[in-house]
Amino acid sequence: MIAVVDYGVGNLHSVAKALEKVGADTRVTTEWKDVEKAEGVVLPGVGAFKDSMDGLHRSDLAKSIFAFIQSGKPFLGVCVGLQMLFAVGEEFGVSKGLGVFPGRVVRFAGDEKIPHMGWNQIQIKKSGNPLLKDVKDGDFVYFVHSYYVLPEQDSIIATKTSYGTDFTSMVWEKNVFGTQFHPEKSQKVGLKIYENFKNLVGTKF
Repeated sequence: MIAVVDYGVGNLHSVAKALEKVGADTRVTTEWKDVEKAEGVVLPGVGAFKDSMDGLHRSDLAKSIFAFIQSGKPFLGVCVGLQMLFAVGEEFGVSKGLGVFPGRVVRFAGDEKIPHMGWNQIQIKKSGNPLLKDVKDGDFVYFVHSYYVLPEQDSIIATKTSYGTDFTSMVWEKNVFGTQFHPEKSQKVGLKIYENFKNLVGTKF
């Protein structure tokens, strides 16, 4: 079972439907017990970093998610779900994230239109990523965001995307994956990513 975490914000039902479309057994849940029992976890998110972290803490889910990640089972954060994996977010003041990875979440600072919304390409920076099996360098995916992650470790950067600056659009280390883009809005490429994630269920990293 793949748990899609409901903490009061996010586009979780479209994520669950996309996973179901590729044959995944999913459960949208607010319960930390479901997270602990799951074989895979997806943490979706839209909106502000601080509100999302507050939602996780209110639901007593932050500790369960961190423990699940430590278990070695596959975990995927989507959009703000990726951002919350990092130590610090700078949206509406500085606030703490889950701290799985060192780094910050910062706002686009150039002259580009904010939010960065629509289709853009991914540049694959790290080979062997099981989530990108049958996904090509230069494929288009769908973004909606005004903030992006600045990892301190280059080794976790799986893809980058250009929008005024080259920003990290996907991270990967062992069992932990995160996409700044929305696979559930990314049509064929996004469904392939979710199918690849489904196929990782049962794998221990």
